[in-house]
Amino acid sequence: MKTTHKVYFQNSQSLCNLENESIHLVITSPLYPMVKMWDDNFSLLNPKIKLALKAQNGKEAFELMHKELDKVWNEVYRVLKPGSIVCINIGDATRSIGGDFSLFPSHSRIIFHCCEIGFSCLPHIIWNKQTNAPNKFMGSGMLPPGGYITLEHEFILIFRKGGKREFKTIEEKRERFLSPYFWEERNMWFSNIWDLRGVHQSLKNNKVRARSAAFPFDLAYRLINMFSLKGDTVLDPFLGTGTTTLTAMASARNSVGMEIEENFREIIQEGIANIVEYANQYNEERIQRHIEYVSKRNENQNKIKYINKHYGFPVITKQELEFKLNILKEVRIDEDSFEVEYVD
Repeated sequence: MKTTHKVYFQNSQSLCNLENESIHLVITSPLYPMVKMWDDNFSLLNPKIKLALKAQNGKEAFELMHKELDKVWNEVYRVLKPGSIVCINIGDATRSIGGDFSLFPSHSRIIFHCCEIGFSCLPHIIWNKQTNAPNKFMGSGMLPPGGYITLEHEFILIFRKGGKREFKTIEEKRERFLSPYFWEERNMWFSNIWDLRGVHQSLKNNKVRARSAAFPFDLAYRLINMFSLKGDTVLDPFLGTGTTTLTAMASARNSVGMEIEENFREIIQEGIANIVEYANQYNEERIQRHIEYVSKRNENQNKIKYINKHYGFPVITKQELEFKLNILKEVRIDEDSFEVEYVD
């Protein structure tokens, strides 16, 4: 088995390299509106944003920033296949503009636009990032009502284009049964609250350090395995350090990534150069966690009656009988195109 991966260094507002309805899943984390470190990026997209910020007009700047993101969501809708899923990691922002401290709710603004253009809104995930100290405080000491709630979570918004994905042919149904997750993983992954640590990037390149906000490998890996099949194509229009591409490789999916910042190229290529060893170890640990789980379950409950056909270990349901992880063999690199070969 082989998968292919392509990275385009271009503005994600136009996914002109992609055909209509060619993508099975989108996982991304865009620039966060009204977070200061991305003011310049947004202002380059629309100079009116810089003027609004200079005039201390936070509401106008917020809306103008989201209008730039709207262009991406419009393109995402175009390239996504019917029945497929979009996962958008976004955090709200708090900021003082013109002496007025307020919340800028990016998650609700994105939900509004995506529903307007035709997406169905599905239950979202609250990601507890566990990065803020419990004694962190915004406001005026101990005197009410001058304190503000700290933001210690982000959202993973989930949308679907059209109705549920259909699997009509024998081959489609076969691929679906080759792409399950474990019963105990389902119980954990499909909770709407995730406790995953955020990623602190120690980047060598000073030009990109301030603009990196990578989500964890675990986060993208879960989403890919929850909402796509092996051999599907996953898109990330804000690729950044390349986490979505790496998790697609580890999960035997194809991928396409868009990134406007050329300085991320070296970081992406470095991650891909190391993905074979990392992914195989990560997947092996996933297998070992399952073995430990069923071993404890057998000790405490009735013996599990289903046996996985490939590994010979117990599984809880019939749908896990064909479960198999693909072992990465090598990655072939041709500039910004990559091919992963898996062990037969």
